[in-house]
Order: sequence, then structure tokens, then C-alpha cells
Amino acid sequence: APCIYMEAPSSLRHALWFVAVAVIWGSTNPFLKRGSLGIEKIKQHHIALQLFAELQFMILNWRYSVPFLANLSGSLLYYYTLARADISLSVPITNSLTFLVTTLVGRLLGERIRSVWTYIGTILVVCGVAMCVASKLQ
Repeated sequence: APCIYMEAPSSLRHALWFVAVAVIWGSTNPFLKRGSLGIEKIKQHHIALQLFAELQFMILNWRYSVPFLANLSGSLLYYYTLARADISLSVPITNSLTFLVTTLVGRLLGERIRSVWTYIGTILVVCGVAMCVASKLQ
């Protein structure tokens, strides 16, 4: 049986890769936020020492470094796909859906959504991205 992926139009394939990037970026953002907790307590008297101490904190803290490496893998996928895709498709999909996934994963991790406008905005983002992708498939 032929592979469905291979039969999909290239715009759809690229869109799916950009969705994957948004999922990687969006799902790692809340973990990066949690992993960086405590960095504000690092205090050094010289700016170079402060920078070094903060870098050391982030590199040696697996709660930060593991999501950071996963986030970087999303960046590699983004640039690889961007070289082959339409930029007018990539930017709306990745930027808006990253926000959406960050909101959802943050909510799953217990972060509170403070306003109904966040939900309304999320619905509008999904509708807008769907329209962008649909316009490229025609």
C-alpha cells in the first residue's frame, strides 16, 4: 500500500513538520520556565561572574538542560524544514501554535489561565492557522 505521507502535497507535509516544531517548542517552554526557578537567587558582584554562575546553573540543572536540548532539536527541525517550505506558511504555524501548545501544556502542569480571553484567543489562533494552511493547499 502506498504511503499516505508521500502522497500528501508538499505544502501539507511542510505544514505538518511546522506543527511538529510548534509542539516541540510549545511543550518545552513550561518545563524551561520551571527548570529556571531559582536562577534569580544567584548573585555575584561582577557581571562576568554573574553570567558564568547563571550559565553553570542552567547547564548543570537537568530540569533546565533537558528541555533546552529538546527545544534546540525543534529549532534544528524548523531550519531544516524552512529551507524547503514557504515562509508565509512557516511563521504563522510555528509562532501561533507554539503559543497554543505552551498554554495547553502549562495548563496540564497546573498553571492557571486567568482570563476567558485566553481561551477565545486560542480558538481564534487555531482558526487562523487552519485558514492559512487551507489557502496554501488550493
